[in-house]
Amino acid sequence: MMILDCTLRDGGYYNDWDFSPELIRDYLAAMKAAQVNVVELGFRSLKNQGFTGPCAYTTDQFLQNLVIPEGLLVAVMVNGAELCTELGCEPALQRLFPMPAADSPVDIVRFACHFHELPQVLPAAGWLVDRGYRVGLNLMQIADRTRAEVAEFTRLAGEWPVEVVYFADSMGGMTPDDISRLVGWLREGWDGPLGIHTHDNMGLALSNTLRAHADGVTWLDATVTGMGRGPGNARTEELVIEVDALSESKANLVPLMTLIRKHFGPMKAQYGWGTNPYYYLAGKYGLHPTYIQKMQCDARYDEEDVLAVIDHLRTEGGKSFSFDTLDYARQFYREDAHGNWNPAELMAGREVLILGTGPGVAAHRPALESFIRRTRPLVIALNTQSAVASDLIDLRIACHPLRLLADAEDHAKLPQPLITPASMLSDDLVAAFGDKRIMDFGLGVKPGCFEFHATHCIAPAPLVLAYALAAATSGRATRILMAGFDGYPDGDPRNEETSEILETYRRHTDEDRLIAITPTRHRLRGTSIYAPTV
Repeated sequence: MMILDCTLRDGGYYNDWDFSPELIRDYLAAMKAAQVNVVELGFRSLKNQGFTGPCAYTTDQFLQNLVIPEGLLVAVMVNGAELCTELGCEPALQRLFPMPAADSPVDIVRFACHFHELPQVLPAAGWLVDRGYRVGLNLMQIADRTRAEVAEFTRLAGEWPVEVVYFADSMGGMTPDDISRLVGWLREGWDGPLGIHTHDNMGLALSNTLRAHADGVTWLDATVTGMGRGPGNARTEELVIEVDALSESKANLVPLMTLIRKHFGPMKAQYGWGTNPYYYLAGKYGLHPTYIQKMQCDARYDEEDVLAVIDHLRTEGGKSFSFDTLDYARQFYREDAHGNWNPAELMAGREVLILGTGPGVAAHRPALESFIRRTRPLVIALNTQSAVASDLIDLRIACHPLRLLADAEDHAKLPQPLITPASMLSDDLVAAFGDKRIMDFGLGVKPGCFEFHATHCIAPAPLVLAYALAAATSGRATRILMAGFDGYPDGDPRNEETSEILETYRRHTDEDRLIAITPTRHRLRGTSIYAPTV
């Protein structure tokens, strides 16, 4: 049995592979004491896109400065895609591995690749073995492969000097029975060592690893506290305990527990890896875990947004991570804007009161309701804001596709007509609104720009604040009063996003018609809802 710990490689997705020298020193000592056989200390890569720490490259020079305990094997991982560029496989290998294994601290090189990359990646195994390295091959997203494709994989691997064939539950959606089935398929064409790399989306990483071992898989991956992309992996501390029970030798867990208390416990509290219901859903639907990881680190995504994104990716596909796909809303309104409702029909010559979603609306509800009854502005609530009496809200407005997905059922029940770019939305989404009256006001997105037209607008972002300001301005409202735009805590990126919208609006309008009537931290002209005249 070979236990391979890949914490510094897989865990680097959280801290940009920038582990401190002290942590690495303590880590190596703990791995030796815990009787881990192999440490994969990072990637070996030619990429250079912004700052990343030493474990993103794991060069020979970096490794030669480490004190690696005797008997602990050192591995690095290469993404197969780096051998499939215009540079070519062998030139890339010459840059990645400039010295033979006899002169390098690296013992084992693992290639992580997708099925379609195999023909270009496998010749690298021969090149490396000729230079004294041991080679492992890791097939990603194997859950998507058919039995025939797995047979082809093992046939191709058998033609090259690959020591161990790995399979990865990349999306974390496999069960122990799935593992047994795949091990059986692999064994039909491969009689050498097998390895497994699991993800913990559904809380099954350790169970899947142990089932694989029971089925004859001998190379077992894990990471300290499960630190790894998305929900993480099987936890080294737990795998070592299980392996200890199966063997006669006894691991010394004290350095590993100290390592967790001193380094990885605080990092886990900071970065928050580990499974949760969102990762569970991602595993269940075969979605790339980085979507969840990125959304959880971004305050702009609340619970409804995350669930809406998952639902969208479930339909559209999300096995490969893409910032463009995550930024779906900003891509959504890039076509020519069009609509068929003119807001001037209701807004021309009137004051408009926009109710935001901040706590200021509920905090000053009695004064706001009194003001509305007394002055009769046209009241527009953002999304499903319901902190004032429903009969005082004239219209609702929403545009963000993910928010619309999340709120469609609520909108169908709310009595107010909805302003939204209906003719630019999918038929299924519009149908979800039921028989609600829809005001179809078109929206186009162009960064740094506002345009105001009769039945559509251009806004700098597909955010409902920008859309509401544009609708009121296109509708020729006399003043735009704003309540419930309190702002967010310091450091929240939504403050900057809101400020950019407001500043862009000022640059594109002739007068500063925006007036905040409840407390706000944004740069808005303000008055008090409690003043005799607002």
